[in-house]
Amino acid sequence: MQAAVLYGKENLRVESVEIPKIEPGDLLVRVKAALTCGTDVKVFRRGYHARMIVPPALFGHELAGDVIAAGDEVSGFQAGQRVVAVNSAPCGECHYCRRNHENLCEDLLFNNGAYAEYMRIPARIVAKNTYHIPDHVSYQDAALIEPLACVLRGLAETGLRSDDTAVVVGLGPIGLMFVRLAKLTGARVIAVGRRKTQVDRASRLGADSVLIGDDGFDVVGAVRELTGGHGADVAIEAVGIPETWEQAVRMVRRGGTVNFFGGCPNDSRVTIDTSLLHYSEITCKASFHHTPSHVKQALDVVSRGEITAADFVNRVEPLSNLLEVMRYLMSHNGHMKTAIIP
Repeated sequence: MQAAVLYGKENLRVESVEIPKIEPGDLLVRVKAALTCGTDVKVFRRGYHARMIVPPALFGHELAGDVIAAGDEVSGFQAGQRVVAVNSAPCGECHYCRRNHENLCEDLLFNNGAYAEYMRIPARIVAKNTYHIPDHVSYQDAALIEPLACVLRGLAETGLRSDDTAVVVGLGPIGLMFVRLAKLTGARVIAVGRRKTQVDRASRLGADSVLIGDDGFDVVGAVRELTGGHGADVAIEAVGIPETWEQAVRMVRRGGTVNFFGGCPNDSRVTIDTSLLHYSEITCKASFHHTPSHVKQALDVVSRGEITAADFVNRVEPLSNLLEVMRYLMSHNGHMKTAIIP
């Protein structure tokens, strides 16, 4: 089969490899759609991921497709069915899994290889994080459930209520998902982006107010002005740079909550006013990854048509063009998703 193999920093090749062999509990899936992801772009730029990818390795993790073969011990899935599988599964037995923090599992099993004609889904992911695609849901829509599950968990961690005001900083696909879901919750949403195209998309997805955070613009002051001087109830940072982490803390009201969703580069440091945190009782949280329950919720959201690929995918390319796509996304930070069709 043809598959993308990551060999190191910006060293990605689409080449002929063996079709994966499956074990008794595995599935072999023909990939019908694989979506690009900001994490994949970071991995391409850096050449590795400390937890998920050690090169040389198959690449990509947001996919939907058709079952080609099922191992002898698989139940509930058979050849010909449309399925979506996410990129990991927890063990269910460790210290963190027993405390409902399955995203922090000590033995979290990751799976990559979506940019390929076929992909092996290992037994644990088959059992815990693989689902039938409803007939009315497209492959591209179904492939959205992995990032959407991460966003659903992040939003749940903020405790956002229908009468709250939420500010979302960063309007790539993840930030736009936060905008859409926060609006579906009933909250008032302020969206902060770097370009007019980003804030226009946020407006279409329900943002009540939009701000373009150009250099020199007092975005914190603008958020406070829009909230009567108090600040937002919830601030979600979906960029992943120390500057915007620090800004997000100053955007919330007393008693407000900040979610640091965007992961900063390794060895980053932030400086936060301890008096502000203490005397304003600001809650700071960070969100990483998803859990099986949030994956199920994500599929329900997609099935209801509340999130669709049309809002987040603006290009379709063959697998042979993947290197060009990755280079483009690397130079256009915050760009929308591309659907790779093997």
